[in-house]
Amino acid sequence: MRANPLFLSAALVLAFATTTPGQVAAQDMPPQTDAEKRALLDRVLEHQKKNDAALDTYERIERVETRKSSADEQNPTIKVSRVVPAGTGVDHIPIGADGKPTDADAYREELVKLEKTLAWAAENGRAQQDAYAKTAKKKKEREELTDAARNAFLFSFIARDPRADRMLLKYSMVPNPAFKPTSRSSWLFTRVRGAVWIDEASGQLARIEGEVTDDISFGLFVAKVYKGSHFMQERYETAPGIWLPSFSQYDFDGRKFFSSFSLHERTFYTNYRFIGPPKDALAVIRAELAHADLGKSGGTVADP
Repeated sequence: MRANPLFLSAALVLAFATTTPGQVAAQDMPPQTDAEKRALLDRVLEHQKKNDAALDTYERIERVETRKSSADEQNPTIKVSRVVPAGTGVDHIPIGADGKPTDADAYREELVKLEKTLAWAAENGRAQQDAYAKTAKKKKEREELTDAARNAFLFSFIARDPRADRMLLKYSMVPNPAFKPTSRSSWLFTRVRGAVWIDEASGQLARIEGEVTDDISFGLFVAKVYKGSHFMQERYETAPGIWLPSFSQYDFDGRKFFSSFSLHERTFYTNYRFIGPPKDALAVIRAELAHADLGKSGGTVADP
């Protein structure tokens, strides 16, 4: 299992005061009423909750490139994995840069481990109920944080920005001085500023960029993320009504205990495929194992 570098990705967004070529500036557009803006932002947040839930049923391939510094473009450490939701967590199966297994036997061993994990997650025993309860609590906290973001920032329309055949609405985000954080997590919203790009037709979040505006401390001496750290993410429609990440980039500098650290990471997300909840995913993985076993024994079977 691999954790996200920072769980507040949707909060770390960077405001750009100028427009880029192809944009239509705000002053050249009909004014948007406060009611229209509120309705649009409410749609975005509800869609975001749906998209977050969809990640529990879609597998994908992730290519993670890690560098020692943001300026270091040479020889990144690259890890490519098949990422499969497994009920109460996510399983990462290493694969080659071409998206295929580098070692068929090792890959099969990983599938066998995943099969056991999914088989356990598909049961309804006390242990599973406890595990899902913890997962549900984390999801609820994430939804509450998403709701808090709606009031934590002031949104100002900047421009209409074309992307391929779509039109995006760009808004700056700055901390709302009237916002009262109710948790340590929502307090972090006061230390970031940003911009969001919203797909005009669907009301979906298409892009976010972010900057930490003041050092963020975690505990007295545990960790600190320094001012100036950046984050960005691109999203596209993966299935009707579902927009999932296609690219993320983190450039964080800080301190953990008494040692400095730098996190400079780019992640590419491809090959999304609906695999369903554990019971359905288990059937898919078992079919793959049967296919692999028949192939080794000289038999034939249709692709799952």
